[in-house]
Amino acid sequence: MVTSPSGARAVARCDELGTVPYSDVAGMLFRPYLGGGHGATLDRLATWMEAAGMLARIDAAGNLVGRYEGLVADAPALLIGSHVDSVRDGGRYDGMLGVILGIEAVAWFAERGRRFPFAIEVIGFGDEEGSRFPVSMLTTRAVAGTLGGQDLDLRDGEGTTLAEALASFGLDVAQLDGAARRRDDILAYVEAHIEQGPVLEAENRALGVVSAIAAQYRLRAVVGGVAGHAGTMAMHLRRDALAAAAEMVLAIETIGGGGPDDLVATVGRLEAHPGVPNVVPGEVAFSIDIRAGTDVARDCAAGAVRRALDEIAARRRVSLDLALQQDLPATPCDAGLTALMGQAACAATGEDAPRVLVSGAGHDAMVIARLAPMSMLFIRCAGGISHNPAESVREADVELALRTMTDFIARYERQGS
Repeated sequence: MVTSPSGARAVARCDELGTVPYSDVAGMLFRPYLGGGHGATLDRLATWMEAAGMLARIDAAGNLVGRYEGLVADAPALLIGSHVDSVRDGGRYDGMLGVILGIEAVAWFAERGRRFPFAIEVIGFGDEEGSRFPVSMLTTRAVAGTLGGQDLDLRDGEGTTLAEALASFGLDVAQLDGAARRRDDILAYVEAHIEQGPVLEAENRALGVVSAIAAQYRLRAVVGGVAGHAGTMAMHLRRDALAAAAEMVLAIETIGGGGPDDLVATVGRLEAHPGVPNVVPGEVAFSIDIRAGTDVARDCAAGAVRRALDEIAARRRVSLDLALQQDLPATPCDAGLTALMGQAACAATGEDAPRVLVSGAGHDAMVIARLAPMSMLFIRCAGGISHNPAESVREADVELALRTMTDFIARYERQGS
């Protein structure tokens, strides 16, 4: 068993947290916000935080925060973190590896008796995935102070309210605003995360430095046709909602593939009604997810999608309703922090220049960027696979990530934080 801070120990700790009691379901990893697995996980993480010299607490939103004091009491903090929740049947490293690496970095400095003019805090956000309630980054937004009133009225799939879920955790929804941090409390935010994509592996690189988190639109499309008997409705008279939707999906794919490399467009969910084999579908609802490295590229693609779908709907004599469900602007990483992270990554890997990537996935960092400057480090994952039990990392890569994190913190101190 590895007992000192290392990439191997970080991987082993993630693996330990991938099973019951740290999952709500035996045989797979599923750790929804404020569930039993969440509570057990926070207890275990708190033990590791305290062993690393931190004081651990759970904030008003159910996030776990460990604080490693600086040379001066109550100094502002460099915040390191990611999320502890997981999707159903998810992988062991998405989110959790970033939290564990923060703990390992603090433990590395604690072993050497080293403290800084600033405090270091490690945070495990309780909800990034929207793993229980129908919104994402709920607890991250609580810390950033950007929750809206509608967030307090949420219910999960079983009808449990957010207030009830918090109460089961010993928390009070009326105190949720108490999780918000002041801008002068947080100097910067750093998040290490598996890439969740194949670029680093394809280029045989262990690490990448993130320049920005992609802009994202999420829409819901509803196509209305006319349902009818599959045997008696002539083909030329049909107003088939599913056939129209199929053409729309292909148009979305074409537009996504026709832009810059960081533009992607995805239909991930489609529902046909009435869903009967011998009935021409009368209504189809489907999701549209459009992402790009810049707002301009995303907005251009979204406009092209709207025009293409309107044309298809008119030609096929069906109705179309498009509703915007999520609008996340592109979030650039702080240039100064990105440069420091790049220098630290090169020192760890021996490369002449860091690999710089845009993150197509959303992360806690894009919300915390409203509170403090932020930087992200990506770690190679096998096949680019994520949100899947096949998620995998190399211990050697995680060791390089740990060296990068500790070197980044030292460089951050030298440049005057």
